[in-house]
Amino acid sequence: MNNMPEVKVGIVAVSRDCFPESLSVNRRKALVEAYTNKYDAKDIYECPICIVESEIHMVQALEDIKKAGCNALCVYLGNFGPEISETLLAKHFDGPKMFIAAAEETQDNLCQGRGDAYCGMLNASYNLQLRNVKAYIPEYPVGDAEDCADMIHEFLPIARAVEGLSNLKIISFGPRPTNFLACNAPIKQLYNLGVEIEENSELDLFEAFNKHEGDERIPEIVKEMEEELGAGNKKPEVLPKLAQYELTLKDWVRDHRGYRKYVTLTGKCWPAFQTQFGFVPCYVNSRLTAQGIPVSCEVDIYGTLSEFIGQVVSNDVVTLLDINNSVPKDMYKESIEGKYNYTLKDTFMGFHCGNTASSKLSFCEMKYQMIMARSLPIEVTNGTLEGDIKPGDITFYRLQSTADNKLRAYIAHGEVLPVATRSFGAIGVFAIPEMGRFYRHVLIEGGYPHHGAVAFGHHGKALFEVFKYIGVPVDEIGYNQPAGVRYPTENPWG
Repeated sequence: MNNMPEVKVGIVAVSRDCFPESLSVNRRKALVEAYTNKYDAKDIYECPICIVESEIHMVQALEDIKKAGCNALCVYLGNFGPEISETLLAKHFDGPKMFIAAAEETQDNLCQGRGDAYCGMLNASYNLQLRNVKAYIPEYPVGDAEDCADMIHEFLPIARAVEGLSNLKIISFGPRPTNFLACNAPIKQLYNLGVEIEENSELDLFEAFNKHEGDERIPEIVKEMEEELGAGNKKPEVLPKLAQYELTLKDWVRDHRGYRKYVTLTGKCWPAFQTQFGFVPCYVNSRLTAQGIPVSCEVDIYGTLSEFIGQVVSNDVVTLLDINNSVPKDMYKESIEGKYNYTLKDTFMGFHCGNTASSKLSFCEMKYQMIMARSLPIEVTNGTLEGDIKPGDITFYRLQSTADNKLRAYIAHGEVLPVATRSFGAIGVFAIPEMGRFYRHVLIEGGYPHHGAVAFGHHGKALFEVFKYIGVPVDEIGYNQPAGVRYPTENPWG
C-alpha cells in the first residue's frame, strides 16, 4: 500500500490593483522556471488562469488549483498584494499553505518595477491572524526567483506532514501495559489534529491472527524474511508465525483504514502476547515500518504518530527507541573521549527490543527477547531483531499530549557514534550536544515518556515548522540549548 503522502503545490500569484499586474505575471513565470530548473516539476502547478486581485479572481484561482489536483498552496506576492483576497484564498483552500514574497530585481528599476512585497507580507500575515488561518511563512520569506524556489522546496516536507495528519488513522491493539502509564496519553488532541484512532482489544487481534493460520501467502513472506535476514536468521522456526502475524496486520489495515489514506499501528506486545501468540512482534514491527507503516510497541499512540511525522518529513524509514541507559565511563574513555567532541553527559544509549528496520542496522540477527526470557520460556520470546544502529546523523524528537491535554514536543539533532554497544536489542550509542541538560530540563521537566522517535538525518528545521503549523505552542517545543543558555528551570548556580 502507498502510505506516504505526496503533495502538489499550486502557485498562485497575487497583485494589488494599484500595482502593475505584469510584475506578478513575470515574477511568477521566473519562479516556476527557477523551480523546474533545480527541482522536480511535478512538485508544483502554475495557476495560469489569473493573477488574484479581487475576490472573484480568488474563487477562479481556487477552482483552478483544485481541478489541477493541488493539495498544497503557495500564495506568491509578486507585488504588495490584495490582503483580503489572498488571505481568503488561504482560508478556503483545504490543505497546507505558505506565503512568500518577491524581492526587487535591480536598482535600475525602482519606480515602475518596485513591488513593495516586503510591506505586503506584513499585511498578509496580519490578515491571516485576523482570520485564524494557519500558514507557513519561511524564516525570511522575501527573495528572488531562485530564493523562492528553494523556499517552496523546503515547504514540501512540512506540507507532506500536514496533509498526512489530516488523512491519518492510528490503529491500536490493547490498553497500555501495567506500569507503563507514561505511554498513556489523552486522545483528544488526535482529533484536534484531524487524526482518527481505532482502538481494539488484544483479543480482536488474536482472533484475526488465528484465522490466518495456514494462509497460502505465508511461505512467500517467510522467503522474504529469509532473504532479508541472511546469515542472521538464527530462529528459522519462528518465521512462519511471524509471517502469519504480518499478514494479519496488513489485512487489518486493508479492511479497517476506512476513508483514511494513511495508517499507523501500535500494539501491546507484553506481558500476555508472548504466551498466547508464541513469539514477540518486534521483527514484524520493524518490517512494516520499513514498508512505510510505522508501528510502535507498548500501545504508544503518540509514539507512532511521531514516527509517521518523521517518516513523511525525512522521506525515509524511522524508528522508536527508549532513551535507555547511560554510557559506561570505561566505554566513554576507550571509544569516545578524544575522538569525538562530546562529554560523557552528552552520550546515552537508545534501545528497543528489536523494532528497528534492518536497513538502519550495521548488522542484524533474529534472536529471543532477553528481558522477557528472564521470566518466560525462551521459545515464546523469539522474534526480535538485534543489532547496532548504523552510525550517522539523527534527529531525536517526539510530539506528545500531556496528561492535561496540551500539545508539547521536543527536537534535538545528534548522531549515532560508530562505537560497538556490546549489548543486546536494536541499540546504538547516541550523542547529542548538551544532552545531560536537555534530558533534565526538557525531557524530565516536560513529563515526556521514555520513548523517543528517531529520524535518520538532521530534520529539525522542518519538524519545528510542522509542530508550529499544527498548533504546538512555540514555548512548548523543547530543544537542546547550547552551553551558556540557561533553561527556565535550570539552577543558575549549577
